[in-house]
Amino acid sequence: MIYDIRLVISYSYDRPAAGGRNLLRLLPADLPGVQRVIRSALTVRPDPLEQTRFTDFFGTEVASVALPAGATSVEFEARARVERLAPTPVLDISAPLADLPAELFELRDLGRGAPHHFLGASPRIAPVDEITAFARAAVRGATGTAAAVRALGRAIHAAMRFDPQATTVDTPPLDAFRRREGVCQDFAQVMIAGLRGLGVPAAYVSGFLRTVPPPGQARLEGADAMHAWVRAWCGRQTGWIDYDPTNACLAGEDHVVVGHGRDYGDVAPVTGVLRIAGGQTSRQAVDMVALPGAARPPRPSR
Repeated sequence: MIYDIRLVISYSYDRPAAGGRNLLRLLPADLPGVQRVIRSALTVRPDPLEQTRFTDFFGTEVASVALPAGATSVEFEARARVERLAPTPVLDISAPLADLPAELFELRDLGRGAPHHFLGASPRIAPVDEITAFARAAVRGATGTAAAVRALGRAIHAAMRFDPQATTVDTPPLDAFRRREGVCQDFAQVMIAGLRGLGVPAAYVSGFLRTVPPPGQARLEGADAMHAWVRAWCGRQTGWIDYDPTNACLAGEDHVVVGHGRDYGDVAPVTGVLRIAGGQTSRQAVDMVALPGAARPPRPSR
């Protein structure tokens, strides 16, 4: 499946800003065997004083931009054409949960893909007894770690309600879990907390999700959104699998990856410092459109 993606994040300020610097994680990643970036471009308005690119520890492309003083608005626009490959169904030969500690102990690689980075507490996600107990009950009877991941994702999907007004970007996972509502960020971080509580390394994935309007209704410009899901390590034989608890499915052709990290803080679309006096408003819009002739893929397996 080939998509054209356009993301616009804009900010308006009550008074002219005094300048600053932002780190942007907005462009899809080039992942062999998963997705291929055909072309991409990042535009910053007003023109930055300086713009550099680097790859962070976890492999996400980052643009560092220095913004000029005097701006009353700032806009970041990312455009990309991406080929997302269909996942290949595989037999579940993942390790039992009880065997994961021994398999982790045998691994000596601490590179960016090592599961050890995603097992302990991170700045925004700490395993807590309440979520761990929920996770333990949800995975009871699972024959392997991959089955346990899917079982926990389905349980979170069933227990929580999607509500874009229920939480903020800084809501702790435990608060969202107790309220049983939130957005994709909350679903993902609750699932990560539960998996880590069970001893399963789990990462936060940021990207784009293709949405399709109901039959007979026109597609709305800007109706898509940046999305979040979970990457879980299921042992040496299986490695990493991606699961979307918001939609109770394995990540598939509808999911395009920007990057991953320990939690939202590692892959936030825009971070940094801007000196302002007064309030600000922000807006985000995403268009993710399959090229003409591309068929709608079947719903990924739960």
